[in-house]
Amino acid sequence: MQKFLIHRFVKNHDNIKNPEVRQAYGTMSSSVGIVVNLLLFTIKFVAGTLSGSIAITGDAVNNLSDAGSSVISLISFKISNKPADLEHPFGHARIEYIAASTVAIIILLIGVELIKSSIGKIRQPSPVDFTWMTACILIFSIAAKLWLTRFNSSLGKRIGSTVMKATAADSLADVMATTVVLFSAVISPLIGFQLDGYMGIAVALFIMNSGLGILKETLDSILGQGPTEELSEQIENYIHRYPGISGIHDLVAHNYGPNRWFASVHVEVDAAVDILISHDLIDTIERDIMSELSIHLVIHMDPVVKDDPLLNEFCTLTKSIVSAVDDSLTLHDFRMVRGSALKKLVFDVTVPYDCKKNDHQILDEIESELKKQHINAVITIDRSYLTSSNYKIRKSRTL
Repeated sequence: MQKFLIHRFVKNHDNIKNPEVRQAYGTMSSSVGIVVNLLLFTIKFVAGTLSGSIAITGDAVNNLSDAGSSVISLISFKISNKPADLEHPFGHARIEYIAASTVAIIILLIGVELIKSSIGKIRQPSPVDFTWMTACILIFSIAAKLWLTRFNSSLGKRIGSTVMKATAADSLADVMATTVVLFSAVISPLIGFQLDGYMGIAVALFIMNSGLGILKETLDSILGQGPTEELSEQIENYIHRYPGISGIHDLVAHNYGPNRWFASVHVEVDAAVDILISHDLIDTIERDIMSELSIHLVIHMDPVVKDDPLLNEFCTLTKSIVSAVDDSLTLHDFRMVRGSALKKLVFDVTVPYDCKKNDHQILDEIESELKKQHINAVITIDRSYLTSSNYKIRKSRTL
């Protein structure tokens, strides 16, 4: 079914980085969600009303909210595809994150209202009229939601859509919730005790947990996450493909919506090479990575002296001192100011967020060890902007 829908409604479906193709995927996914959820709402609302089950009726209302969420997704895909303008030079793709947050808030509100209704049902229980028709309706709903979960999860991974992944997570929560409702409808008549209100609360908790998970993920994206380890390695490996690159550091990447990454990085080149040649190399890398990976990359060029034995000796010494302070620390931008008696070193130290020592401790310990060698230093503390603070960009330079 999924392949049929993709081939039927998405032209050039393999070109997923094309905004028009991405919008077509979003339109198709949202439309399918609207149709399926409206169908389930109608069937379950009738069943819940006839049986007098608050849990089934609540589950039906949840399906109606899912249909509304699909409408929001449909609108968000349309708006996110708008080109950049004067007020929004980075485009409108982050609207997907806002849409997903809206979906999460709707889910939470539905959960709260369902808890209120369920508490009333517990205080004043009334018998639920169970029929096999009701059971069949709930089983059909579970099967439909399982299919929607797989459908949206697959599409979400395919095009990197937060909204689709949120919809898939919500559908999976619905599967668990409806299963609980079915269990209540079958067991209550057998044990002579009305579980309906209690199961309604369980359904509400499933729904709210799903909403909280979606909200956290989307808020992280809105607040600004660093690049994943996978993306960082992809950028690093791409740059190292070019002859003349000694090393890279200070990678910063941020996105303005799915598949819209902007990044900057410091790249080390041999100081002995003509600056015009190195500059042309940097321009080439920036153009190529935009063309092949669709990443807007700005590169800062750092000339590195490689053939100075004294500089290399001090660099090796400093690396050992920095590593002794904490083996998670890394060193870059190393240079030396020569004097008649003392040598002054200038360098940066990158500190991961999970390092147990604070910046003042790190500076004091490094400077103390360098002074024992009669060396003064100007040290700048850097922070890694990568998502995983334990991930270190491998450096293959010789300073």
